[in-house]
Amino acid sequence: MTLDYATLEHLRTRHPAWRLLRSDHAPLVASFLQRVFIAPNVRLRKFYQQGSDEPQFDLTPAAEKAIAWLSALSERSFVGTESRLLTLFDLLKQISAGSESDPAKRIAELHKRRAEIDAEIARIQAGDVVLLDDSALKDRFQQFMQLARELLTDFREVEYNFRQLDRKVREQIALWEGAKGALLEEIMGERDAIGDSDQGKSFRAFCDFLMSSRRQEELTGLLEHVLALPPVIELKPDARTRRVHYDWLEAGEHTLRTVAQLSQQLRRFLDDQAWLENKRIMDILHGIESKALALRQAPPAGDVMRIAQPGAAIELAMERSLFTPAFKPLIAEIKLQAGDSDADPAALYTQIVVDKARLTRHIRQALQTRGQIMLSELLTHNRCNRV
Repeated sequence: MTLDYATLEHLRTRHPAWRLLRSDHAPLVASFLQRVFIAPNVRLRKFYQQGSDEPQFDLTPAAEKAIAWLSALSERSFVGTESRLLTLFDLLKQISAGSESDPAKRIAELHKRRAEIDAEIARIQAGDVVLLDDSALKDRFQQFMQLARELLTDFREVEYNFRQLDRKVREQIALWEGAKGALLEEIMGERDAIGDSDQGKSFRAFCDFLMSSRRQEELTGLLEHVLALPPVIELKPDARTRRVHYDWLEAGEHTLRTVAQLSQQLRRFLDDQAWLENKRIMDILHGIESKALALRQAPPAGDVMRIAQPGAAIELAMERSLFTPAFKPLIAEIKLQAGDSDADPAALYTQIVVDKARLTRHIRQALQTRGQIMLSELLTHNRCNRV
């Protein structure tokens, strides 16, 4: 997205996050949303849970983006850059290694990594244990907390995208005028496209990774160990950090439940549409039956309806006219040459031509019924005959 004037002006007037920040009550609203929904990881979207008539609320992705931007404005006592650089470097290495199709190069890279691991094991066995200093620990922990918060924000956006898809499908069903089979094919194609998209594949991979009990136990042990480090204790992390992976899991399960609920609602919506269509068809059939019974009791005079006689239009190949090529006139190329002429150019402006033979013929025809005729009468008579 280019941040030109027109785009920014559109975002300023239309985007919910920017409209929230422009509001005079933005501090009150943002602090309330942060304390009630973001800090305890509670939802804010008005909806009704299945089996309950009490409205529930969920935080919109736009509001959470605005609050995240506000939290980034505060000054930090420690700003680390090393962990970000290492993260970027590791990502580049993963992309390069995962896209390499040459087996020899991949094997060489694996041998290199194994040699580095063996060298590190040898150093540790020799008593040379390299530990991260306090600054490096704080840097990496802050990077972890930032990514953890962004991950929860992404879950809400994924769920919002699924709901937008459901709304689009419902609008499409309401306005559909074609066959039901084509509608179902297009709807299933839309849902498969979302599931097979980059966002859908990434979300599915995340759920598969986090649903494993072994991964959950591993994350629990890592968090217990990291939060017990003195440099991390000095940062005074949030108490919910100890169970952040359970918040991820809860958000993922909530998104999955939302998708399943949307599928059920869509199925019921399609069933209702099918019931209405069947009811309309039955009403039409009943109307035809009632009209047929009324005609049986008192048939009208003449024909009630006409049915075209079935027949096939036969057109033989030899009955078609042959192709006639278009006439292309041959225009001879004549080179114009400049020269002198004694001709009077006034003849070019003389556009009045009198056909004397034709005039004589008209006069003789007019004199067959009279003895004389004026020129004006002759012209009028000829004009009427042409009309």
